Amino acid sequence: MLKNRADILDVQREYNEAVKKTKAQILVCAGTGCVANGSLLVYDELQAELEKRNLDITIDYLLEEHEQADDNGIAAIKSGCHGFCEQGPLVRIEPEGILYTKVKPEDASSIIDALVSGDVVERLLYHDPNTGEVYPKENEIPFYKYQQRVVLRHCGVIDPEDIRAYIAVGGYEGAAQALSLTSEDVVNEVLTSNLRGRGGGGFPAGRKWSIAASQEADQKYIICNGDEGDPGAFMDRSIMEGDPHSVIEGMMIAGYAIGASKGYIYVRAEYPLAVKRLKKAISDARKYGLLGENILGSGFSFDVQVKEGAGAFVCGEESALIASIEGERGMPRPKPPFPAVSGLWGKPTIINNVETLANLPHILRRGSDWFKSIGTESSPGTKTFALTGEVLNTGLVEVPMGRTINEVVFKIGGGIRGGGKLKAVQIGGPSGGCLTEEFLDLPLDFDSLRQAGAMIGSGGLVVMDENTCIVEVARFFMNFIQNESCGKCVFCREGTLHMLDILQRIVDGKGTLEDLDLLVEIGETVQIGSLCGLGKTAPNPVLSTLENFRDEYLAHVVEKRCPAGVCQGLKRYQIMDDKCKGCGLCARKCPAEAISGKVGKPFVIDPEKCIKCGACVTVCKFKAIEEVA
Repeated sequence: MLKNRADILDVQREYNEAVKKTKAQILVCAGTGCVANGSLLVYDELQAELEKRNLDITIDYLLEEHEQADDNGIAAIKSGCHGFCEQGPLVRIEPEGILYTKVKPEDASSIIDALVSGDVVERLLYHDPNTGEVYPKENEIPFYKYQQRVVLRHCGVIDPEDIRAYIAVGGYEGAAQALSLTSEDVVNEVLTSNLRGRGGGGFPAGRKWSIAASQEADQKYIICNGDEGDPGAFMDRSIMEGDPHSVIEGMMIAGYAIGASKGYIYVRAEYPLAVKRLKKAISDARKYGLLGENILGSGFSFDVQVKEGAGAFVCGEESALIASIEGERGMPRPKPPFPAVSGLWGKPTIINNVETLANLPHILRRGSDWFKSIGTESSPGTKTFALTGEVLNTGLVEVPMGRTINEVVFKIGGGIRGGGKLKAVQIGGPSGGCLTEEFLDLPLDFDSLRQAGAMIGSGGLVVMDENTCIVEVARFFMNFIQNESCGKCVFCREGTLHMLDILQRIVDGKGTLEDLDLLVEIGETVQIGSLCGLGKTAPNPVLSTLENFRDEYLAHVVEKRCPAGVCQGLKRYQIMDDKCKGCGLCARKCPAEAISGKVGKPFVIDPEKCIKCGACVTVCKFKAIEEVA
């Protein structure tokens, strides 16, 4: 039971001294991505290899026995996400910082051999496909070198299920610092830092807090919004899995600042690993006296519980999230009143997303001036992005606000996969916008992206090459949005449905020029009339692609072709006379009876009957049927 800040520092010192008694630590990525690729099998094999050689040791043993360990003792530890998902499963060797990529269970023996001899396994090191250069150390790899990690600094570095590991890297010092100040001082520190909400809106966290702090109420609440539902986004999940105590500590700081004694972490049930580690972290924090009554002897009492959501995208909207916690159907409510005045069960409630809360311990430890020294004046700090799509190095990245798209895609991401050409970058998921290569030097901050017709959103960043059909991308996002609409307001419910129908017509080859004007008209109406922020931003992918890629829409509706060759409804097949042997197999296999001819002579496809199924291409033994633009 920790009673004061000195006790925290004692745990920190004891744990770090125990770590120093080991020869090395093997950190195996146990984030969802690497686990899916077999990292737990890698961990088991490494542990078995260490035991076989009598080299295994645990931090628990060193802490409990307080003995000087054999210098050969090696600790194998499951960590959170390292971020470099493209290269997983990942294994890092500390204290040297050596990173092994795409590790398999059968590599365990080679890794231990190298550790014992002081060598490295070169075939497992990262080999840059662009330059051929080999990087032994993680911090030298371009993917990591050009990042600045703040909220991700502990992910992949510590055991997320050991509270002592978190305390050892400075954990709960920020909360202790906050409790040594008045609640007004804490609010002012966050106001001064100009921390803006990382959930998408970018509203200053301190301003929201000051409203809740000024309310008179017998009960106030802090809610962590971990309902990350954007396609391709996994930033919040990785923080909850890899550094759960940072979220809890951030909630403690926020709770103290506004006078709340109860917190909820709302996380979708599709994140079972995050749920498991959050519950473990909460339990451990209670055991250590960091949650519950009279925390660190300050007189402040605060507790947290996890609320699992059913996976409705709309529950990412704060009023719908509140309704879900209350046991009602997750649907947005009209505002005002805003949650800071009347939220959960009618009480003042602050809702911040995972990344916002994970910034708070660092701000309280290091100060608002430190935080403002990173990023831009209007958007200080860093931002995490899930870098996915047709980029060489996919994964989780964190950069100072104001870095350009070019830096993220080409320096950190390594450029377009296969040496292709960048076509577009979709930023902010279904609520974001699609930007062309002319925006490569656009700073990634709240205000610059908003002016360009996009938004940071939760941080999804999908890279597309010239083989991507922009119209199909817009249809995909609109299909997602329409399926996830709660249906409460007509504009969102019916407007997104009509937009989806129009986009489907276009990719099916049945669109008209009038459809393009109608998409704009409906989209602007949905923006104006929708009840919640999700509905108001729903048309963004369509409107931004219409503005930046109108030629591609025109090709679909006027020329009846898909420049990327993706849209099935716009594909045309032609039998090449010089290759056709007149066997008739294609005609016999065509389900639409669209192929005719005489045996021994070239056959012909009737484009009016052809359903573009591609069956004829599959069965032709002479490669006589080709797709034509």
